[in-house]
Parts: sequence; structure tokens; C-alpha cells
Amino acid sequence: MEKYVVEGGARLCGTVEISGAKNAALAILAATILAEEPCIIENIPNINDTSVSLKILKDMGATVRLLDKNTVYVDASVLTSPMVPYEHAKRMRASYYYLGSLLGRYHKADVSMPGGCNLGVRPIDQHIKGFRALGCTVDIVQGGIISARAQELVGSHIYFEISSVGATINVMLAAVKAEGVTILENVAKEPHVVDLANFLNSMGADIRGAGTDVIKIHGVKHLGGTNYTIIPDQIEAGTFMVAAAATGGDVLVSNVIPKHLESISEKLIKAGAVVEEYDDAVRVYRHGPINKITLKTLPHPGFPTDMQPQMVAMLCAAEGTSVITESVFENNRFKYVDELSRMGAHIQVDGKIAVVEGVPKLTGAPVKATDLRAGAAMVIAGLMAEGVTEIEDIYHIERGYEDFLDKLKMLGADVKYICKPDLDMPEAL
Repeated sequence: MEKYVVEGGARLCGTVEISGAKNAALAILAATILAEEPCIIENIPNINDTSVSLKILKDMGATVRLLDKNTVYVDASVLTSPMVPYEHAKRMRASYYYLGSLLGRYHKADVSMPGGCNLGVRPIDQHIKGFRALGCTVDIVQGGIISARAQELVGSHIYFEISSVGATINVMLAAVKAEGVTILENVAKEPHVVDLANFLNSMGADIRGAGTDVIKIHGVKHLGGTNYTIIPDQIEAGTFMVAAAATGGDVLVSNVIPKHLESISEKLIKAGAVVEEYDDAVRVYRHGPINKITLKTLPHPGFPTDMQPQMVAMLCAAEGTSVITESVFENNRFKYVDELSRMGAHIQVDGKIAVVEGVPKLTGAPVKATDLRAGAAMVIAGLMAEGVTEIEDIYHIERGYEDFLDKLKMLGADVKYICKPDLDMPEAL
């Protein structure tokens, strides 16, 4: 049984360097299938989700070599088994990106239904709508396999009914080598969408408008290799920013793009923190109380849903009552609230709204990570709490944060990893 043990009470102080963006890396690794020559990807975060992605590529027949901890060489010019089986797909939601890249390369794709964090209903209907508009047939076949086929891919005008990051990325991957022009409207504008477009363009694609409401893709015949560096992780940076403010600390968060963090910085400032921006860093500190705020998650450039649990953890100790509205995911985004309640938090959830009544202090308790970002929230709550907090199901956290405990220790946190035998499991006969 693996867990984190957090001794609360320490102020986080010092400098932390942010790793490459998880969400960009997963899309870009899937996109290497489109290249007819080797790619070298730098600033890959060394986390479980990227390990699964590299395993998928290797099992398909790609040549994959780690050049160092955060640099990978991928040659997917020849694949021997172009499908994603269930044992890999169940481990992360981004496995569905291989639908788009395999369609773009081979005009056929077989990928098991994806897994990842359980955050309520997250349908892939917009993905399928986009694939069909490009000329594909898409079916769910025996065993939960999503099977897509096309004689040829032809550019189309596609309007997404919701601004979906996954659908935007997936259809972009499929359309990049389609005949003619594809226009995508009401697309997601998140930084990792832009990073994927930049990566594809560095291979010879013709994609314009990423980061705006409309993306125009002129299909090309061939995509070559490239050497590309992934952007810093917006959510990891935001997590350390909130941790600094929550503990009354003083942290320089380096290797970031401050513009990507503006919505997070704005809410932290309203909550009583000071945020100073530099060219590639932000400094976050707090001397006064944590203030109550109102917050609503929105697609980029609004406040990211992946930062909502961390902010709620901090607001548990605010002066007054904060109101948090989750507009991106379903109610499961608040599953972690029961865990914070074990620590003395006062939170009432009604549908997509959480009302957080600040308390004088949180108290350490046994809790679990219900998903990736909720796990980070439990760590932040443990850092704020009086006493010891033990966090189970940490595999969620390790899906998305590189060297999380080591980085926290460098900032002065008293955190450790322990692995004990599970006493509930019977001994082997």
C-alpha cells in the first residue's frame, strides 16, 4: 500500500522548476505517428501517463529511445500493430488521441474506450462527429473498441457544439493530411492545443488559427521529422502557486509562461496573495489572511477546471465563505470534498456548486486521492493542516506530476513516500 505522509505547518519557500506540460506531451507523442521520419521531443515530463504513451508507441512497433530523463526519440515511420489495446487505453483518457493520428496516417484506427480520472460523463460524440465529417465511418465494436475507417479523408467545415479540448486535438490530428481544407469552429484554445499545432507545423503541416475560435487546416501529403520542445505545464505551475499561497509561503515558480497563468494569478490575488510576473517565472507569496472569493471554471482563457480542487483546498482556511461553480465537468469533480471534510473542512455541494465556509484550521487525517488534481489538493490541504495527513491512492497523483515530493521537499515541506504491505490481502499460498 503506497501513500504520501504530509506533516503540516511548514511554509513553502524557495524556487521550483516546472516540468513539461502533461497534456501537450500526450497529444504530441500521439502525433509522432503522423511523421515519416524520426522526431526528438524535449521537455517531456517523466510521469506515468507519458510512460504509458511511450509503451503504446513501442507496442505498435515504433522505435522509442530515452535520450535522457526528459528527452525522447520516436521513429514511428513503420508500425507493425497499429491499434491501442485495452490494457493501455484504460490507464489514461488521452489514449483516444491515437484515433486521430492513426486515421491521419493509415485511414483506419482501433482504440479501446479510454480510461483516466473518473470525472463524470465525458462523451466523445464531438470527436466522432468530426471524424465522420472528414469521411470516416466510426463504430463501437465488440470489446469496447472504437473502430474508425475511411477510404480517404477529405477536408470539411466542422462546428463543435461544445469547446472540447479532446475533440479539437483529435480532429486536428486526423485532418492534417486530409485532402483540401478543414475549418474547425468553436475550438478549444488551451495552451496545449496551440503547442500541438506548433509541433505539427514544425513537421510541415499547415495549421493556422490555433489559440483562436477558428482553426484552418490545409491538408498536406507528407510530414517529416522534427526536434521540438514542449511548453511548461500550466497546471503544475498553478498547483505550486496555490501551495505557496495556502501555506503563507514565498515561492518563485520558474520555467513558466506567465500569460498561461493569468486566470490563476487573478484569483490568487483576490484571495490575498501577491503574484509578481517575470519573463519566465512568477513569484507568489502571502502575508495576510486568505480571503473568500467566487470562482467559476471555464474553458481557456478562463479559470481551468484542473485547478479547481487545489483552490478549494486553500479556500477551506479562508476568512468567510467562497462559492465555486464547476461548469466544465459533471458532479464527480467534487468527489474529493468528502476527503477534505475528514480534515475539518466545511463544504456543501449542490450540483455543480460548492460552498466553502472557511475554518480556523484543518486537521491531519487519513484521506485518499480520488483523481489526479484532487490528489494534489489533498497534498495542499495536508501542508496547511495541523498534524499528519496520510494520502492513499497516490497513483493518481503520479500520473501527472513529475518529482512532486522532491520538489515539495526542496521548498521545505515535510513530506514522504511510504510503501507498506496491504494487510487486507491474503498471503500467497
